[in-house]
Amino acid sequence: MKDKVVIITGASSGIGLACVYEFASQGANIVMAARSIDTLITVEKELAEKGIASIAVQTDVSIESDCKNLIDKAVERFNKIDILINNAGLSMRANFRNVDLDVLKKLMDVNFWGTVYCTKYALPYLLQTKGSIVGVSSIAGFIGLPGRTGYSASKFAMNGFLETVRTENLKNGLHVLIAAPGFTASNVRKAALTSDGTSQGETPRKEEKMMSAEEVAQKMRKAIEKRKNTLILTFIEGKLTVFLNKWLPSFVSKMSYNMMLKEPDSPLKND
Repeated sequence: MKDKVVIITGASSGIGLACVYEFASQGANIVMAARSIDTLITVEKELAEKGIASIAVQTDVSIESDCKNLIDKAVERFNKIDILINNAGLSMRANFRNVDLDVLKKLMDVNFWGTVYCTKYALPYLLQTKGSIVGVSSIAGFIGLPGRTGYSASKFAMNGFLETVRTENLKNGLHVLIAAPGFTASNVRKAALTSDGTSQGETPRKEEKMMSAEEVAQKMRKAIEKRKNTLILTFIEGKLTVFLNKWLPSFVSKMSYNMMLKEPDSPLKND
């Protein structure tokens, strides 16, 4: 990772922020993107004190022009791009029949279109360096999770998009990684949207029992170095669930329903 140029969206917290520190610790140059520019500027100053080159670019990935500006700023500062980590994302928690359709559109705009926009403008530079595109997906991108229609749909769409980009560029040396962290301790659940589009606030899950964002960032970095196609983390909620879904989809549907039903204030309890 020495002197590699790494763009990370959603870099102000959670997995994104953990990726900033992980790749910076390996000698990479960092381009941080998020809506929260104040946080990014603080991190930029911190990295500068350690002799690490970075830039902070205020970016709303749901806006195409913001994504183009992000790529332009990265190339202007570092003259190349080696790795694009599409991490910015939103979650949700509501039954489809109760949810406002604007909520689903917002999730698609951030999770899917944000990945498309950033990938579109970064692709020419990544082809030059035979670099890596990373999509931070979810187990919800492999199985449909009840109460997460918009989230699952956006992650399924992201997976299909990235798989196609990978196949189109088999002869071009481009690496594409789809990373599914499983349940990770981060603020994504606190910011998850409810049926009317407001944030749910407190997470319904025990964050302290989940994989840390730092551990996810480290495993993602190693998967990029090995140029893996897919990274599925956690065993029971991740690898086993995806495997069983290929052979026993009805069983996995019941299992995921019962798991989501046990959440405090689960939207399925109103079913």
